[in-house]
Amino acid sequence: MIFDRNDQKAVVALLGAGSMGTAIVRRIGAGKKILLGDISETALERVGEDFRRCGYDVVTMQVNALEKANVVAFAQRAAELGPVMYFIDTAGASPNQASPEHIVNLDMVGTGYAVDAFGEVMGVGGAGLIISSQAAYMYPIPNDIELQLVNTPTDELKNVKFIQEVAMQNSGIAYMIAKRMNHLQAQRAAATTWNKRRARINTISPGVIVTPLAYDEFNANGDGYQAMIDASAARRTGTSDEIAEAAAFLLGEHARFITGTDLLIDGGVIASIRTGDFKLG
Repeated sequence: MIFDRNDQKAVVALLGAGSMGTAIVRRIGAGKKILLGDISETALERVGEDFRRCGYDVVTMQVNALEKANVVAFAQRAAELGPVMYFIDTAGASPNQASPEHIVNLDMVGTGYAVDAFGEVMGVGGAGLIISSQAAYMYPIPNDIELQLVNTPTDELKNVKFIQEVAMQNSGIAYMIAKRMNHLQAQRAAATTWNKRRARINTISPGVIVTPLAYDEFNANGDGYQAMIDASAARRTGTSDEIAEAAAFLLGEHARFITGTDLLIDGGVIASIRTGDFKLG
């Protein structure tokens, strides 16, 4: 049976087939061509089949987000499928999952590769979204260093003295810096490469969101996460569906005047930190 006879459908490309990214795609993907990219063939098979059984038009592609050539090929594959109108990047590793070097390579440099590659293929009026983290607000970077980072080509980011001497020394700090760099990468792209294609790009910084992978963090630092939840105004964790609702807005027609910005969705954790009501351990 042919479920959809429409041609030249808008393409939604998702890099990182985890629960948060797939929730976003479910929210915006009806009637569109969906390209799922992930390093895990098992995850692609499982998620792709789930989408197909729910009536979505899905293509999958194995992608190593650490490899520039892989990411460029992923962007080119998206462009082959039709006009690329949506790109979502959720690929990343958390502090208790990886070494500082891996976090820098994946969450910072790999994200840069994706932003650069899709800046070459986005359709006019298209929109992109990087999933960052509330951690981006937890390690203030001096303004002169941020200016240096935002003007450093992706291939050279790892060689910046600040990255080598600070980010590479600790997984937690590496994660905070990499996630702040996601904001800077979106700002740079919004003003330059994506701007030239009349496409928008923003970031979302989620707080404590319950996902299957998040349990690695909870198991490693349950007391710390519990303290953040208890100190927040929301007094609870968030869900992938709540992130998807905000993502749908930023990717949609009602947000056409929004680009190069970050939306913090953390239930009030960062507000508690900034007012001194909560101190990181």
